[in-house]
Amino acid sequence: VQLQASGGGLVQPGNSLTLSCAASGGTFRRYVVGWFRQAAGKEREFVAAIAGNGVNKDSADSVKGRFTISRDNAKNTVYLQMSSLKPEDTAIYFCAASWRIHSNVVLTTTGGYDYWGQGTQVTVSS
Repeated sequence: VQLQASGGGLVQPGNSLTLSCAASGGTFRRYVVGWFRQAAGKEREFVAAIAGNGVNKDSADSVKGRFTISRDNAKNTVYLQMSSLKPEDTAIYFCAASWRIHSNVVLTTTGGYDYWGQGTQVTVSS
């Protein structure tokens, strides 16, 4: 499967932004999809993930209550709605996918994913 992340940009603190991850080349509902981010000089970290069924989800404590992950399997797209953005959210955001026979699986580590998109830059600054 090929992944294309988009929607990044420059926003002021407190504002919102929605990222999209468009997939092609696979049976999308069989893929768990996650968002990760990597700030300059830091390791890539987990942000949020959603199972193929669109019901089971998980997110990092640092974004709980601010970021929401969702998916539209008919459009082969996963979204990350980010609100109340903070300067520390500044990073390159990557989406990743992995095929799972069970549609309720959620993965939270980079090693669990087989396919990665190219990343989209999010900068939160006044």
